[in-house]
Amino acid sequence: MTETRAQAERARQAYFKLQTMDRTALLHDIADALRSHADAIFAANAKDLAAAKDTLSRPLYKRLILDEPKLRDVIDGIRQIAAMDDPVGRIIETTELDEGLILKKVKTPIGVIAAIFESRPDVVPQIAALALRSGNAVLLKGGREAAHTNFALGKVIQDALSRHDISDAVQLVSSREEVAELLGMDDLISMVVPRGSNEMVRSIQERTKIPVLGHADGVCHVFIDEHADLGKAVRIAIDSKTAAPSACNAVETLLIHRNFPQKDKLLDELKGSGVELHIESDFGKEFLDLILSVRMVENLDEAIEHIRRYGSSHTDSIVTENAANAERFLNEVDSAGVYWNASTHFADGFRYGLGAEVGISTNRTHARGPVGVDGLMIYKYQLIGNGHIAATYKGQNARPFTHRRV
Repeated sequence: MTETRAQAERARQAYFKLQTMDRTALLHDIADALRSHADAIFAANAKDLAAAKDTLSRPLYKRLILDEPKLRDVIDGIRQIAAMDDPVGRIIETTELDEGLILKKVKTPIGVIAAIFESRPDVVPQIAALALRSGNAVLLKGGREAAHTNFALGKVIQDALSRHDISDAVQLVSSREEVAELLGMDDLISMVVPRGSNEMVRSIQERTKIPVLGHADGVCHVFIDEHADLGKAVRIAIDSKTAAPSACNAVETLLIHRNFPQKDKLLDELKGSGVELHIESDFGKEFLDLILSVRMVENLDEAIEHIRRYGSSHTDSIVTENAANAERFLNEVDSAGVYWNASTHFADGFRYGLGAEVGISTNRTHARGPVGVDGLMIYKYQLIGNGHIAATYKGQNARPFTHRRV
């Protein structure tokens, strides 16, 4: 047995053990440990930043930074997750099939999750916290550019978990070869969560039979309707692009109704904010930088059709004072997040009140949008009877089911 498979086996055992533990206490201990070891974490991050200064692109370098504000948000998110009601074992619905024959639909964890990500070390505690809250074990593989920070964070988390004798619930995987091996372990790993470049995500999707939760592209749009308020249009367009241009929820294409009377003022404000505009070109491209493609459209129909053709079903927003146009946009744009008069940067687990996210999913099954605790849960059916047998409900004199919700 290889060490990677041994890790997965240990994670599987930790997953079973987690079901009977006080996972709220685990989360509070991790939050306390991250705060008390902040200096060591920042020192490790400084090593990664120094090594990456001349090798990483600007967007990836920004993602690599783990400073006090980011750590504070991570810790606040873990506290928020800890304050949630325990979802494991929660009854979703109960149905009486017949007198004394009760069917319960119960929330249950998925199992062992493999999370593979690039650059962003804050992903380590975020995904660990969401996995533990939902009763899942997790194997984490970060990029080499964040190796020192990831190791420091992983050690803090594992030391906190070891006090509860469950350190194997969160483990780090170090090499690319181990990732390839993990992707073949469909007998031990229940879900893969990739967070990184388009190329990395697509590569993982093509190399595994394990279900993959996530998105390959973040091609987000903002449509400025002819009935848009200029002040709102400027604020939303600038925030959607500049708040975090390397994030997957950053707007990449601005669609402007040809009859919007102050389009030139809007474009001047964007350029004044340092945004490079690509007029009528580069549609469907994820820049992850202060670059924005711009297209003039004739009407709402053309805007929706553009998003359907070039979008990635991530997050798209309309700016308008016309409620009927907004309703059409909200209903007809088939993305994980569809907004009215709001920045695309609200597509985030912490901002949604989920505490954090394992990623943003553009899937159309199981989970969609920012994936928090609920997205790491599935359900099972528990049937409680009293000697009931299926034969009673078959044949000419079959007893009828009651199928009554209780």
